[in-house]
Amino acid sequence: MFLTISTTGTPERPATDLGFLLHKHPDKAQAFSTSHGTARVFYPEASAERCTAALLLEVDPVALVRRGKGKGRGGAPDSALAQYVNDRPYAASSLMAVALSTVFKSALRGVCNALPERAEAPLPLRIEVPALPARGGAELVRKLFGPLGWASVEAEPVALDEKFPQWGDSRYVRLVLEGELRLADALRQLYVLLPVLDDAKHYWVAPDEVDKLLRAGEGWLADHPEQKLITSRYLSRRWGLTRQAMERLELARLAEADDADVDEIDNAVDEATDTEERPVPLAVQRREAILTALRAAGAGRVLDLGCGQGQLVQELLKDVRFTEIVGVDVSMRALTIAARRLRLERMSERQSQRVTLFQGSLAYTDIRLRGYDAAVLSEVIEHLDLPRLPALEYAVFGSARPQTVVVTTPNVEYNVRWESLPAGHVRHGDHRFEWTREEFRAWAASVAERHGYTVEFVPVGPDDPEVGPPTHMGVFTKATKEEKAA
Repeated sequence: MFLTISTTGTPERPATDLGFLLHKHPDKAQAFSTSHGTARVFYPEASAERCTAALLLEVDPVALVRRGKGKGRGGAPDSALAQYVNDRPYAASSLMAVALSTVFKSALRGVCNALPERAEAPLPLRIEVPALPARGGAELVRKLFGPLGWASVEAEPVALDEKFPQWGDSRYVRLVLEGELRLADALRQLYVLLPVLDDAKHYWVAPDEVDKLLRAGEGWLADHPEQKLITSRYLSRRWGLTRQAMERLELARLAEADDADVDEIDNAVDEATDTEERPVPLAVQRREAILTALRAAGAGRVLDLGCGQGQLVQELLKDVRFTEIVGVDVSMRALTIAARRLRLERMSERQSQRVTLFQGSLAYTDIRLRGYDAAVLSEVIEHLDLPRLPALEYAVFGSARPQTVVVTTPNVEYNVRWESLPAGHVRHGDHRFEWTREEFRAWAASVAERHGYTVEFVPVGPDDPEVGPPTHMGVFTKATKEEKAA
């Protein structure tokens, strides 16, 4: 089982930098033990102009049979002889994907302390897999790799026997990918798509495979036109896991309409209401309204649910009365940007102890969210499909149950004041809905009643006498025993 990664370079940026990025020295041939054999890394060529790293996986068929025990659909066939005589030692499958994640672990994460700028930059890459099993043929290979930024995707069918062309093609292809991509992105694509094309795995697919898929698919899987096929095959067609992954991918896609986009929309709204003196941007007014509500509630430990790129977290950190701030988002990309915005690595120890960022889906209950004084859902709910809203409602109000919950969302009635927005359009393409004042109040009142809260409505932005403010805000407070009794 064989795979090569090649790049070109210049005297200023030598191709041998590939060795730093892969954390494997070009002058050394290295061997690594895996659960099913030995993976070897060596460099057939290594010069400033061109460098090629080769990964050779020598599969032990006996170990494959002993460890397989029917754990996955990609193990050896059931017949006694076929357990030891099969394509697993030769065709790039989930065995190769596991070897990639084991041997090139740091490269998959995009980590390179020696050359961090090279790890972040696209490289001219050529990746070749001589024998790739493809259930769906060469056309499916092109459909899967084609949308991922490669300049060339060559999938050449391998004949069953070159001496007997009339026998036709086998289910294997020779894959060659060429283009400029980050090395980490290319490796993650291979990690996911090799077992997808084989449509089999050599191990049992457990629930943690969903997290592995989402980590490797960060930045490309949520928008892939073959997302459903990729997800289903990667998870061995386990429907419960596939549905969970699809829901989280949808939330990740919606999270791409992050706070930066919201700020842009708010600026446009501000232009529509501009007078002689330019008003404070709506995004700033919204954050100030949230901070005012949290201070009035006496909150010290605060959750920012759907924190995006961390603008609100940044403001909360400026006020020492907020002793613990947790930012939660489904998008790892947004959390990475938030960490950079907050300069977490440069914070003093005392300051860094006040803030935590972690990935999570608001469509599922999460014990990490319990025990906080307040939670904020700022411009979040409108990014969910309405059938998913009850799940978020229960996760926040039914399970986490903070003392105070602050919710903001656009007021659709105010859109008529935005001259550049066509009639009937929502403010952003990722908004699944935008509510009128009556609709928001009805939803908020029903949520409060179901979960034992009271709710106060606060206008954010200029409160137009005809259409109301640009942003709804509801401040939910857990009801006292007397209020519940009443």
